Amino acid sequence: MQTDIRWKQRFANFKKAVTQLTEFIEKGELNKFEVQGLIQCFEYTFELAWKTMKDYLEQEGFEVKSPRATIQIAFQIQLVTDGHGWIDALEKRNLMAHTYDEEKAHEAETLIRKKYYRLIHELCFELEKIL
Repeated sequence: MQTDIRWKQRFANFKKAVTQLTEFIEKGELNKFEVQGLIQCFEYTFELAWKTMKDYLEQEGFEVKSPRATIQIAFQIQLVTDGHGWIDALEKRNLMAHTYDEEKAHEAETLIRKKYYRLIHELCFELEKIL
């Protein structure tokens, strides 16, 4: 029962983070400081996303040890539909640590807007249905 509560609590935090990320996405053009904010917001939203998946999967009886394993199992049970996209986002987190480099920051912003935001939003929608 504790894991059931845990994933729901984590999901509540994830939903708040998604709301903040949505505000950045809907704002349109961002200045360089806002881009850094968008990237940081994405980083902690992504972190909450995979940890929420992990908590949910553990509650469902799966044993998961890493973010990659969490994504793979979530894809297998169709909690997420784009496993490659999630793995790509996981791998690109390292790129996002270099937001002081404006070119890398711009690349990260483009990936978040065009690819990763959709993944996160879809996961939020799927988990909402389960709740």
